[in-house]
Amino acid sequence: MRIPYSWLREVLNAGAVGAPVWDPAPDEVEQTLVRIGHEVEDVSTLGPVDGPLTVGRVSAIEELTGFKKPIRACLVDVGAGQDRGIVCGATNFAVGDLVVVALPGTTLPGDFVITARKTYGRSSDGMICSAAELGLGADHSGILVLPPGTAEPGAAAAEVLGLDDVVFDLAITPDRGYCMSVRGVARELACAYDLDFVDPASEAVVKPLPADGEAWPLTVQAETGVRRFALRPVTGIDPAAVSPWWLQRRLLLAGIRATSPAVDATNYVMLELGHPMHAHDRNRITGGFAVRFARPGETVVTLDDSERKLDPADVLIVDDVATTAIGGVMGAASTEVRDDSTDVLLEAAVWDPAAVSRTQRRLHLPSEAARRYERSVDPAISVAALDRCAALLADIAGGTISPTLTDWRGDPPVGTSADDWSGAPIAIPADLPDRVAGVGYPPGTTARRLAQIGATVAESGDVLTVTPPSWRPDLVQPADLVEEVLRLEGLEVVPSVLPQAPAGRGLTAVQKRRRAIGKALAQSGFVEILPTPFLPAGVFDLWGLPADDPRRSTTRVLNPLDADRPELATTLLPGLLEALSRNVSRGLVNAALYAIAQVVQPTEHTRGIALIPVDRRPTDAEIATVDASLPRQPQHVAAVLAGLREPRGPWGPGRAVDAADALDAVRTIARASGIDVTLQAAQQLPWHPGRCAAVLVGQTVVGHAGQLHPAVIERSGLPKGTCALELDLDALPITSTLPAPRVSPFPAVFQDVSLVVAAHVPAQAVADAVRVGAGELLEDLQLFDVFTGPQIGEGRKSLTFALRFRAPDRTLTEDDASAARDAAVRRAAEAVGAELRT
Repeated sequence: MRIPYSWLREVLNAGAVGAPVWDPAPDEVEQTLVRIGHEVEDVSTLGPVDGPLTVGRVSAIEELTGFKKPIRACLVDVGAGQDRGIVCGATNFAVGDLVVVALPGTTLPGDFVITARKTYGRSSDGMICSAAELGLGADHSGILVLPPGTAEPGAAAAEVLGLDDVVFDLAITPDRGYCMSVRGVARELACAYDLDFVDPASEAVVKPLPADGEAWPLTVQAETGVRRFALRPVTGIDPAAVSPWWLQRRLLLAGIRATSPAVDATNYVMLELGHPMHAHDRNRITGGFAVRFARPGETVVTLDDSERKLDPADVLIVDDVATTAIGGVMGAASTEVRDDSTDVLLEAAVWDPAAVSRTQRRLHLPSEAARRYERSVDPAISVAALDRCAALLADIAGGTISPTLTDWRGDPPVGTSADDWSGAPIAIPADLPDRVAGVGYPPGTTARRLAQIGATVAESGDVLTVTPPSWRPDLVQPADLVEEVLRLEGLEVVPSVLPQAPAGRGLTAVQKRRRAIGKALAQSGFVEILPTPFLPAGVFDLWGLPADDPRRSTTRVLNPLDADRPELATTLLPGLLEALSRNVSRGLVNAALYAIAQVVQPTEHTRGIALIPVDRRPTDAEIATVDASLPRQPQHVAAVLAGLREPRGPWGPGRAVDAADALDAVRTIARASGIDVTLQAAQQLPWHPGRCAAVLVGQTVVGHAGQLHPAVIERSGLPKGTCALELDLDALPITSTLPAPRVSPFPAVFQDVSLVVAAHVPAQAVADAVRVGAGELLEDLQLFDVFTGPQIGEGRKSLTFALRFRAPDRTLTEDDASAARDAAVRRAAEAVGAELRT
């Protein structure tokens, strides 16, 4: 929110009757705004401009030809008795227009020195300036044309333009929508400086206009969230009229380009009072107005000439034949005010903040109106804003203000006074701010400060009953009122007492395990990322998960960062696969990513609960209720792999990722966790049914790993052969003690054994049988070859294991090792029907 300091001074000094003029230094105002809780992003001083900057009138224009862009040779009367010849590349001005001329010797912002020079074959004795070159705004598409009558040629332009001003740029938080206006920020400063504040929206400033009958037919569909909708016509305006410079200047400094009196007036009132408005061309409206939800497949062409596809949740203003506006976001081209418009219908409505926020985010259509509506707009001043705008427009462009007024205030209708729109009363002990802050404020401070912000305060003993004003929907509980008192009194006076930090106890076993897993995966070539905690829309349908899959049971956030992603993730894989796809699309085709994060799994007790008071410690029952209402949030580890696992180079073509790499990553995680896992063939989407393994600890499945299903890979746009794994770390046992390894001083005996089994027999089952049969002498077992072919018969495979035998108390002989190997073969034959391959 950009606000000129001169505008703030004007509003604040309106109440300074008989008091000194309020005019502190801009730096002091900046510090005051920060002190009362506002973020000041920038304080910019206009200019500086030094030298002969003057107002000129264009006397003649000659279009030069033979150049790649439009070039004009102009004669400009600068009041010096003769015209100055100036070459200019802009085309948005005509003979007779008033312009700002920087004569030779002028220094513009950025230390840009103007000199007389020859260019395009002509002598240019100065420069005609744009608003951007003068530091008044960012628009450099054309030169600055002043409205007729602003000044005479030769007048000092710095004084006419008000280049001695300062602009404050504030970052307004979502709960303080009332500060998206001069009215709101001026009230804040009046509170901080204890000034008498005259509300620019009050009847003392905005004289009420007649309201004799309905201005326009209007119907409002139920449940659209509209709180108020007011309409007033202004007819017979001059389409050739131009907004005066004082108004254009304030719009420019606020970052809004002036266009026409009707649009400029609505924008000005929005900046002044914080109430967005819209002007419709009355002659282009067919029939009455209706507010309704969009229909499936409906589209609208907005003021930026873009066709927008609407959603049934979008709220529209329509007439009998077309859409006239997307409620609270942007008007439609069908009733746009144009160069020939003479009759306008002014609209001031109050929309549902959440609906406006969803619509503008989904359509990627931010606007100044939407920024205010999504933060809430004062419904009590809709008619005042309408009357202010109508009077301003009639003053600028002539015309007649209709005495009729449409003022829809809900069903049943809310009253017309400001009190009817106020919030619910809040009871608060008068000394509650003192107790919360630990500061003894003077008696009456709470009542005084709350009255300053516009609340109605009724005292009854030591208890205050506070009715928040209509522009403060954020005040709903005593804690909100306490915050107002504390920030206006100054947060710097609240004592800062640091608690005694307890002695450190080191990392917990869970933290140590997490670090060990992350380190092990990183050393294996994986890169850690932070996946989004929200699920992409339709991802489980993309995977083809059945309707009863537990991963579909999600927790929905009421006000998500992205309207298309309201559900919290029950699995880490969607976020990882999105990151993989993004990396691949940017050329990183060989990727190994992992994440360790919490997922959110609702239980049958997960639900919303009532707010717990913050002025006391929660009871044990309240804490138990909160704990029971929370979803499970176990910590998972997941990884995805794509492309080449071993890079290509002079040593060879490299090796593509396969399911074995995902299984090896599972073993890496298990070793880092100090546990043993078992891999067992399984079917679990989104994995390939023939290349997926369930990961078991004992008899408990703690995750899955393998290659993704080809259909999922294709639908997701992932590289062919992409592999993934995901484990529930909370389901893994914590190893509290790490056993010291026994190191035998005796040599090992190595033998290999090849076993032939049916093709469907898992290699893990064969390995388990061999390990049991070999007994305690078997120190290690590794599968290093799998062979299929006609030599061993159709439907069969040969598994070759490397066996390492060692005894703790003696040197083994080959006969000892052979006996243990033969026992292992017999056990494998009994368990899985294995035959020794000879």
